[in-house]
Amino acid sequence: MKYHFLRTRSYTPFLYLLPALSVIIVFQIIPIFYALYLSFFNWDMITPKVFIGLRNYSNLLLEPEFWKAIGITFYYVGVSIPLGLSLSLFIAVLLDSKIRALPVFRTAYFLPYITSTVAVSLVWLWIYNSKSYGLLNYMLGLFGIQPIKWLSDPTWAMPAVILMLIWKNLGFNVVIFLTRLQSIDPSYYEAASIDGASPAQQFRFITWPLLQPTLLFLLTMSTIFAFRIFPSIYVLTPTGGPNGSTTTAVFYLFKNAYEQFRMGYAASIAYMVFFMILIITFLQRRLLSPAKDIEY
Repeated sequence: MKYHFLRTRSYTPFLYLLPALSVIIVFQIIPIFYALYLSFFNWDMITPKVFIGLRNYSNLLLEPEFWKAIGITFYYVGVSIPLGLSLSLFIAVLLDSKIRALPVFRTAYFLPYITSTVAVSLVWLWIYNSKSYGLLNYMLGLFGIQPIKWLSDPTWAMPAVILMLIWKNLGFNVVIFLTRLQSIDPSYYEAASIDGASPAQQFRFITWPLLQPTLLFLLTMSTIFAFRIFPSIYVLTPTGGPNGSTTTAVFYLFKNAYEQFRMGYAASIAYMVFFMILIITFLQRRLLSPAKDIEY
């Protein structure tokens, strides 16, 4: 019987998957394991590799610049994610109201997300220009506020990057939140209205509990994306910002790999960041996952 099943089983679906799987294996799976292998070597891409064991990791743990980059990364994560998710939820709740031309608003919010990061960064580079033709400083000048050096001042460089990326990623979060809001059974709100619940109480006791799985998903994805932030920082602040104020962990990896050619050291940075993301994601799921025995 088992032999007959093997003879009659169709392998056609696997043939259709083969091109995509080949690309994933060659350009994702193999580089992941090669980076792990490389992290145990000292290599500058010119001279032969020298095996040094865990020395890259031990040196990394004692490197102040690495921990400064990690601190800047956590600063970006701690500011951008709460602000971005809160603003996204607020806009999604507004769009969930019975308004006209909802697809137009949904497209308008989602359009920046699908736009090239480099293109968006170049536009914001003009907006942040500290001279008279910078749009943001021009708008501030109308209220008598002196021009701000957005990208050349250590105080403002990272907030400027955060503002741009919140605006760019807003559409994705809004669409996900809005999709979940529109899938909630309206009878819940009708029953709550009959019982005299105010809109704030309906949001607290109906909307918020039902949004928790979606919120956990967006929180996890936002955290992963935040730790990997690089293109926008490289365009806005190519040197890592004044006094390294925008040098995140991935930007620090880039400097070691492609400016100093310390490929093994850079690979160890990549895996340190990976383990940090893994731990944070695990803690998020353990601490924030809604209880399975709650009945809505």
